[in-house]
Amino acid sequence: MTLASSAVPADRIPEQMEKEMTQHSYVGMWVTDGGHIRHELLPNGRYDEARGTRASAYQGRYEIKGNHIDYWDDTGFTADGNFVDKDTLHHGGMIFRRQ
Repeated sequence: MTLASSAVPADRIPEQMEKEMTQHSYVGMWVTDGGHIRHELLPNGRYDEARGTRASAYQGRYEIKGNHIDYWDDTGFTADGNFVDKDTLHHGGMIFRRQ
């Protein structure tokens, strides 16, 4: 993750982007092996990440283009990842599986 500011405020998602994410096939829960990190891609273009017993450890917005995902955390961090197939996401050096 790197520190950066986003062009669109984290709590404001343009209508077109929200519509695209609502219909996107990657929306849903993504979990690391062992279940320690749970990453829920919400249909409104927001995400909610739980870590261990800490629910909503990180929240922010996301955008998917092709098989690439960009994240803008509400605290100002940015991150990205790649969907290597319909059920596998590589993000932050970790492997997430669709749940």
